[in-house]
Amino acid sequence: MSDSQAPSLVWRRRLQPILLPALAIFTAFVFGSLVIVLTDFSVLEAFKNFASAPGGSLSAAWKAIGTAYGSLLEGSLGSPARMIAALQSGDSKQIGDAFYPITESLVAATPYIFAGLAVAVGFRCGLFNIGAEGQLFIGAICSVWVGITLKGLPAIVHIPLALLAGAAGGALWAFVPAILKAKAGAHEVINTIMMNYVAFRLSEWLLNGPLKRPESANPVSAFIQPSAELPRFFPDPIRFHMGFFVALGVAAFIYWFLFKTTLGFEIRTVGANASAAKYAGMNITRNLIIAMCLSGALAGLAGANEVLGVNHNLANAFSAGYGFDSIALALLGKSHPFGVVLAAVLFGTLRSGSTRMQNVAQIPVDIISVIQALVIAFIAAPAIIRAIYRLKAVGEGEGAVFTRGWGK
Repeated sequence: MSDSQAPSLVWRRRLQPILLPALAIFTAFVFGSLVIVLTDFSVLEAFKNFASAPGGSLSAAWKAIGTAYGSLLEGSLGSPARMIAALQSGDSKQIGDAFYPITESLVAATPYIFAGLAVAVGFRCGLFNIGAEGQLFIGAICSVWVGITLKGLPAIVHIPLALLAGAAGGALWAFVPAILKAKAGAHEVINTIMMNYVAFRLSEWLLNGPLKRPESANPVSAFIQPSAELPRFFPDPIRFHMGFFVALGVAAFIYWFLFKTTLGFEIRTVGANASAAKYAGMNITRNLIIAMCLSGALAGLAGANEVLGVNHNLANAFSAGYGFDSIALALLGKSHPFGVVLAAVLFGTLRSGSTRMQNVAQIPVDIISVIQALVIAFIAAPAIIRAIYRLKAVGEGEGAVFTRGWGK
């Protein structure tokens, strides 16, 4: 290798881990545009006259795509002109209304951060934690119980206790498949899926029995004590709360734990090559259990965040599938804590803006699921992106971090 080629290779190795996800997202939106065009009746009508008026047909397609994505952006990030006008007016209500979309995107991103970190930690140890959704439910149940039953506590005590209860509940729920995996070799995918169903049914029973609010005909719990609510920074209707900054702090902690501590190094080594880790004297069983329980604790915090910061009570449908979407987040973020945060903000933005897109452009919110699925498909198969954009593989850092395999 010549001296002139070496810097180029170094830059490619540094940029491709960032470039590939960015191109995957861009390509997913391009394919999403095709779906928008093919499902818009006005565009299809315009294309019937494509032979005689191709410009009008293409203009109709471009208008449909622009309206859809424009409303998606405005619904998730707000209108810059409206924000500036609100700030100049000094009216608190106008300011709140103008900044409401971007704060809702951050609110939607917060549980994604916790849940994405949960799956990422499992991936780093070679574990496929499909049970994040069930662990999220158990964490929410434990947090709600602490938030309802403990009375007379100051917020500085009550909030940490409720969060810790959520983390402990998620960790305990993950401990069962962890011990079965470590001691009996039972596959964590099957066990965590089964634990999901147990968590869902347990939640239903509690909300129709011990936790049910007496005066309500619906299966919902009582509201938590005000001292257990995560503080909100603005008056209603803005729901932006302290949970977002807790999530960022947890992400920083997970980065430090995985990449700056001996135990984190052992967990990553077990995930990369369990045989080599065992040969080096590392305790495989201990690391598997710790990683799985930590993963469950993070998922439990996602549930705690929703009941303490957003809903202030527990209902059957409180989760929008955060635990299942977290698998995609971990892949998109390449199982790196900071990558997961960025992926979570993206998913939160898409989810927050999808409602306005449906109202303004008459595009079903399901298009967001299509775009998310395409992003993950391109991330999981980076060769597709390289083929489309003629990128050369550099052999390092281009692949997502997966488990060692389904049967190992």
